[in-house]
Amino acid sequence: MNTLRLRFDSDGDEYPLAAGVHGMGRVGSGAGLGPVDASPLVNFCVDRRGVWLTVPDGTRGVHVNGRPVQRMAMLRVGDAVFVDGSGIRLVSARPPRQPEAGFGDSTGEAGDVRVVLRGVGGHYHGRSFTLERPRLVGRAPEADIRIDEAAFAERHARLEVLRGEVVLRDLGSAEGSLVNGEPVRDAVLQPGDQVVFDAHHRFVLEAPSSASTQEAGSMEPVVANDEPVRRGGAMRLPWLVIVAALLAGLLALLLLFGAG
Repeated sequence: MNTLRLRFDSDGDEYPLAAGVHGMGRVGSGAGLGPVDASPLVNFCVDRRGVWLTVPDGTRGVHVNGRPVQRMAMLRVGDAVFVDGSGIRLVSARPPRQPEAGFGDSTGEAGDVRVVLRGVGGHYHGRSFTLERPRLVGRAPEADIRIDEAAFAERHARLEVLRGEVVLRDLGSAEGSLVNGEPVRDAVLQPGDQVVFDAHHRFVLEAPSSASTQEAGSMEPVVANDEPVRRGGAMRLPWLVIVAALLAGLLALLLLFGAG
């Protein structure tokens, strides 16, 4: 969690997030947001599960990625939080990785149907696109992810599997894309990374991965998610033994009294 930061849209300043509760409110003359000790407008709570946004009573006008939040929301890297007209983005201290030298046209290799771009905001919310083949993003009729807005490029970007990695490649757009809240042209994507096109069309990359690759972009740590499963598995075995012993005892009694 020590790689996560809050970036304030008003001045570009960044605030590192450590474990604990971080209150944000109006600072100075009240023009911008920043850390406060009392009467926060919102709180960012950091624990092993991730980063949670909580809204105290009396605060109004809080949105995450354009959706209103009244009490609580779990955040992921790249989320945009708006509080009373001011913006805050949750970003990573590590910028998205750029493709290595020699990155060029598609290699023609097969993709992976297990690699999925899942819509989490905008027109494609709730829809998924597998990357067993390259996916074109743009305004053109043949685009896989079609964003039909006049200012959006006909061929904005392409997502595909290149040399075993998921690559976002810009095709000459005017504004580029956002990966985990950072403006990029080209980037190598990791599972959990959030990609935004045209400000509000949001997607999250989901793919089989090791714990080390998930840590780079996901706001759902592997250790925190796996612990309840391990505890549940450990608790089932004693109960099974007890139930088996009870059944065996009942069977023995039935045989004993039946024989008599």
